[in-house]
Amino acid sequence: MSASPAPLGRPTRGTTGTNRLRRVDRWIARHPSLRTAADDPLVIDLGFGASAVTSLELEARLRRTRPDVEVCGLELDPERVARARAQLERVRAARTPFRPDAHVSFARGGFEVPTARRPRVIRAMNVLRQYDEADVADAWRRMASRLDAGGLLVEGTCDEIGRVATWVALGPDGAPQSFTLSLRLAELEHTSVAAERLPKALIHRNVPGERVHDFLQSLGREWERAAVVAPFGAVQLWRQALSGMRAAGWPVQAPSRWRLGEVTVPWTAVEPR
Repeated sequence: MSASPAPLGRPTRGTTGTNRLRRVDRWIARHPSLRTAADDPLVIDLGFGASAVTSLELEARLRRTRPDVEVCGLELDPERVARARAQLERVRAARTPFRPDAHVSFARGGFEVPTARRPRVIRAMNVLRQYDEADVADAWRRMASRLDAGGLLVEGTCDEIGRVATWVALGPDGAPQSFTLSLRLAELEHTSVAAERLPKALIHRNVPGERVHDFLQSLGREWERAAVVAPFGAVQLWRQALSGMRAAGWPVQAPSRWRLGEVTVPWTAVEPR
């Protein structure tokens, strides 16, 4: 019997942290792709890291919207998979804060997403940071090709404690649809902090002449201009800044989520030139 092909990808640092991915998790939980899925939607946590916690947190957050959700964490390193499975045994024994019946499993895998079922959602956070920009499109296509017909791929990055996060949403054809930036507004000094945590497809494009640079510069100017309402709180400051962005012609979306420190724009607004 021949050996199974090696998983596709490069090992990540595995700097898993509790609540690190809460911003993207709550965005996925509200996304129509998950809400309209058929029974028992499968969600993949690709590159879950050195601990099972991100996959367990993902399931806990998504099941509030879809109680029938199933999460499968994938990692290249068999030792990480074994460690996560051991942690899951503690969950099953009710020795953790997570529900013992959490619909979570762990397996070895990479960009090929070797699951019998096609997932509805693939979350791939902090897995492409060490890659070259030229590698991104192929990784996107490989992952997206595994989605079901109405599926969603979310690829991006965040800081170590989850206060700054950015991500790209893609459909099953591998084409980017939108770009989202999410910041913890409390104690935020300036929106420029997001520049350090852009997805690999954009981080090297934050230079004059590129759309994402124009976007971040405009956001920074509106943030500074909105400082007059700072006494009313960070949320009001952020709302004012995004209202200024919209008035300036930027296609900012989902005003109902601005209070969370989010802003989403179509991919065409920031895509590389």
